[in-house]
Amino acid sequence: MSVLGEFLPPDVTYPNGCHICEVEIDPSTGKVSFADYVVVEDVGTVLNADLVEGQMHGGIAQGIGQALGEILKFDETGQLISGSFMDYQMPIAADFPNFRVSTIAVPTNINPLGAKGVGEAGTVGALAATMNAVVDAMASAGVRAFEMPATPHRVWQALQDAKQ
Repeated sequence: MSVLGEFLPPDVTYPNGCHICEVEIDPSTGKVSFADYVVVEDVGTVLNADLVEGQMHGGIAQGIGQALGEILKFDETGQLISGSFMDYQMPIAADFPNFRVSTIAVPTNINPLGAKGVGEAGTVGALAATMNAVVDAMASAGVRAFEMPATPHRVWQALQDAKQ
């Protein structure tokens, strides 16, 4: 005997959270290093804590990688010149801090499990937290505006330009 079931939720769920990171910038090289990274997420009922933490770690790594190095570069003819890993800054484990991840469960009434999901939570929060920390760190050196990615060369150049 087999049973087939389907559940169609009446609405979408809205997980939410807060990411906070502290960065240090070496002014002689422009390298951004992480002093700390803390995240608290409400993903509703946590069904598997290890999977949630793993998803968060991967998402945070993706968001930090995007903030610090992801860029599409084109030459004057429109040819993509950052289309391979030879031309693209690939983050490695040594680039990341130890993430402190916590969850607060506020179950949703949208589904019987009370789960909200965690799919994009790490990525979205990490990108904003990282760039805000970088901009805040550079503000004390006189940098007033800065757009990602915060590659070492771009950070160094912004610091040099602020001296003038």
